[in-house]
Amino acid sequence: MPSSPSAPTDLWLRGVAVNTGAPADVLLRLLDPAAGEGRRILCEERRLPDEVVDTVVAHPDPKVRRAFAGNPHVPPAHRGRLVDDPHDLVRATVAGGPHPRPRRPLPLPDDVVTLLTAEERGTPQRVTVGEIVSELMSSWQVSASFRYRMRGHEHPAVRSLAADVWGLLTAEERRGLLADPHPDVRSAAEYHLSAADPGAREAELPDHGRVRWHILCNYALPDALVEAALADPESRSCLAGNRYTPADAVARLARDADPEVRLRVAARADLDPAVWAGLAEDPHEQVRTRARVQPLPRTQEQCLAVDHEMDEGAHDCACLILESYTEPDPDWYRTCAESEEVVLRLVAATCPTLPADLVARLAQDPHEEVRHRLAVRHPLAPAATFLAAFVARPRQRAYLLVRSRVPRTGLSHLLDHEDPEVRALAAADPTLGRAPVELLADPDDRVRRAAAANPLFTGEALEALLHDPATAEGAAANPGLPAPRLHALLDRAALPR
Repeated sequence: MPSSPSAPTDLWLRGVAVNTGAPADVLLRLLDPAAGEGRRILCEERRLPDEVVDTVVAHPDPKVRRAFAGNPHVPPAHRGRLVDDPHDLVRATVAGGPHPRPRRPLPLPDDVVTLLTAEERGTPQRVTVGEIVSELMSSWQVSASFRYRMRGHEHPAVRSLAADVWGLLTAEERRGLLADPHPDVRSAAEYHLSAADPGAREAELPDHGRVRWHILCNYALPDALVEAALADPESRSCLAGNRYTPADAVARLARDADPEVRLRVAARADLDPAVWAGLAEDPHEQVRTRARVQPLPRTQEQCLAVDHEMDEGAHDCACLILESYTEPDPDWYRTCAESEEVVLRLVAATCPTLPADLVARLAQDPHEEVRHRLAVRHPLAPAATFLAAFVARPRQRAYLLVRSRVPRTGLSHLLDHEDPEVRALAAADPTLGRAPVELLADPDDRVRRAAAANPLFTGEALEALLHDPATAEGAAANPGLPAPRLHALLDRAALPR
């Protein structure tokens, strides 16, 4: 039956697409091209029942498959089913990862990564296999453990990935890559070997630019270049953080007039005890603190974890949460969780494998930021901790909602919160005791949609909301709508059954 001119059919389609109570046979109808924006929302912006996933990955329209390939709400294994898709843009979307990109990207299954590094499938249409692999390697979907395990793979493009975790390889494993029969694998290994060889550097550095900065920060340098860098105020900061800087040069940098240089030295993992002791008494407070909070011995990964928490911008950071290349040291993280230093407790809160007793301890931490960091980083953080972080940290909300740990009930005290995102969360609470009628007129459309989707609205009240353009989309998303009524809405939109 065609829709009447006054029926808000487009809004219904958008609402049904996100309706968590809609059965598979309803959702499958939205895969018709006539569903328009509803079809895109269904494929991109929600989890899907297995029956719908099966249909999507086999759908004849590559636009449908590509939308699903970038869905951040579905497991990597589901998106990975499209890795051998006949359309190169679909494969490229799988390689590029979900959009918007989650803060903690999950790795693709091993077989998916291997297929993405396979040979061309016929003539490329828009992207080549090399471009797809480039997308994959910059997407953070290839785990360090995968790279390590692939050192013996039959395909050289996969085998060469092991060079990326050079620091995890034994001497024998490194020699194996350096002697590999394929030149691309040998080249990848030789690149990492040369980084530690001062003799591989030229006698002179570029005068300026990114190449000069990259060399000063990341490569072993011959003595002459080290001396030249020490004489240049703009180069000393790079040298202070370079893992290959000789110990005598590090000691000189620890006495540099610039506190920023001394701070970078204080963050090194390889400090001589005497140098560390001097920095712990440094006249600059930040330098003293950086040395003092992390006594020796310490590892490079431990130093990086502390540095991140000492960054002034880290407290509301929305950057990627990346996989560690090594297994977290449980004893060190326990020491951090029990420390009197706030910085170290912040570090402990970022460890996803922290045991339950320490999670409970940090959830009661007197420092608010420790509690918020725990909510963002740890899967076992209590619901109340999640809710507090959701209210206090707007930049973290999208990530917290995807993780589905924010409480959805007991939110009546937030109905009149000044922030519309918080009101929207409360408006959807099915345990409010009464339908949130007052929020149907909220000035923010997100709040109105959430209120109309509350299952406390039923019967004639819900029908009225379905026919009001201000609430129609939210009402169509109401999980209390029975399947026959959802089908009727799609019939009004002239979607075939």
